[in-house]
Amino acid sequence: MTARSAPDRLLAVLAAFDHDHPALSLTDISRRAGLSLTTAHRLVGALSEWGALERDTSGTYHVGLRLWEVAALAPRGLALRQIALPYLEDLYEATHENVQMAVRDGDEVVYIEWISGHSAVGVHIRVGARWPLHATGVGLALLAYSDAASQETYCARPLVAFTPHTITDPSTLRRVLAEVRRSGVAVSSRQVTEDALSVAAPVRNANGSVIAAASVVVPERDAQVPALIPAVRLAARGISRALGWQPEPGKQPARAAR
Repeated sequence: MTARSAPDRLLAVLAAFDHDHPALSLTDISRRAGLSLTTAHRLVGALSEWGALERDTSGTYHVGLRLWEVAALAPRGLALRQIALPYLEDLYEATHENVQMAVRDGDEVVYIEWISGHSAVGVHIRVGARWPLHATGVGLALLAYSDAASQETYCARPLVAFTPHTITDPSTLRRVLAEVRRSGVAVSSRQVTEDALSVAAPVRNANGSVIAAASVVVPERDAQVPALIPAVRLAARGISRALGWQPEPGKQPARAAR
C-alpha cells in the first residue's frame, strides 16, 4: 500500500467532519480519518493552532472560524451568495416556499443558499448539502448547460434512485436535459421525496457560462408550475445580470413548455 503523504493525512482529518459529524473527539477523528491516534493528535494540534479546528471544554473538536474565513473567499461561495440573496429573497416573497441556490461540484450539486418558508414543504436540504445532479431541479439545470461530453459521461454512470420517480434511465435523462435547454427551466417532480416539486433556472456569469442554479421547492400535490416558472426565471436572470451577464440583443429567453 502506498504511504499517504502529509497533505493527504491533513486533508483526511478535515474530511472526518461533515454535516452528520460536526463534532468529534480525537479518537473519532483518528478512526474516521484512518490514522493512528498519535498521528491524528499531531495533525489536530497543528490545525487547532492555525485555527482550522477548535476544541471545546469537553475536549470535542469542531471546525474553526479560520477555516470558514478562508472558505468564504471562494467565488462560488459567500461572494455569490451575497450577490444572489436579494433576488432569492424576492423569490421567497413571491412564493413563500423553499428557495434554494446551488453550484455544481463534480457529479453533485452543493447548496450554497436556502431560505425556508414557515409552511413550506419539508426538504432534505441545508447549506452545504450535496445531491446527485439528476435528482434535483438545480442539478438538472446545471447538467443541461454543461458540455455534451460531460452530459454523456454522467448519463453513462449509475443513476441512483431515491423514490420510484427518480430518473434512472439514461435515455430519459437525455430527453429531460434537452427539454431543459429548450425551455430554459428544469422541473423536477418527486425525485428526492414523494411530496416535493422544484422549478429551477440557470444563473450565468459575465461570460454567459452557467455557474449556478436557483430554484423554488413546493408541495407537489398543489404545485402551480406555470405560475412558478416566471418567478424563478426572473430571479435567476436578476442574479445573472448582477454578475455582469447581458442577454444577446433581440434574443428572448427560452419559453417553457405549456
